[in-house]
Amino acid sequence: MKGYLPKGRIHYTYLSRLNYKNVQLKCKNYWFKIRGSRRSVSLDKPHHRHIFWSWLGSFLGISATAYLSVKMNSPLLMAPFGATSVLIFGVPDSPLAQPRNVIGGNLVAALVSLTILHLFGSEPWAMGMAVATAIGMMQLTATLHPPSGAVALVVMMTKASWQFLLTPALEGSIILVLCAVVFNNLAHERTYPKYWL
Repeated sequence: MKGYLPKGRIHYTYLSRLNYKNVQLKCKNYWFKIRGSRRSVSLDKPHHRHIFWSWLGSFLGISATAYLSVKMNSPLLMAPFGATSVLIFGVPDSPLAQPRNVIGGNLVAALVSLTILHLFGSEPWAMGMAVATAIGMMQLTATLHPPSGAVALVVMMTKASWQFLLTPALEGSIILVLCAVVFNNLAHERTYPKYWL
């Protein structure tokens, strides 16, 4: 093999240039992070009153939205609103559950994904782009709302029209937020929202 190498050049292989200690340290750190902590850290089990209020609030919020959807003959309900209910009724103090995030996040995700859908279609890579871009835009506009990632997928998978932006994204979000405002403040220990904008 030495005969094939140009004279005057030192032969280095890629492997010989690797810093094995650095690679070993990175691998060890990577596996340490995957392992997680040894101590189990979980959410505290809420008081039974909180569980009851969360259950009743989400029942009434989703039922009211579904009822209005039937009465108005308009699709006001979509699957991501189930996850929205977990936030606005289960953890109403969360920054991700505030009206700005619920309404703004759903609108941003719907707008972004509708734009991508109409520009590029619903190819698998476009679905990934829709969710990723929706997350980035929600972060830029301070409207991060986890269920809105599912809104982007709903748009892409159903090949929604621009009407989706108004119904169900905007109208459905407003109905759920209004239900949360009315209902959460009935409980003595709850205050919703913490802020509007």
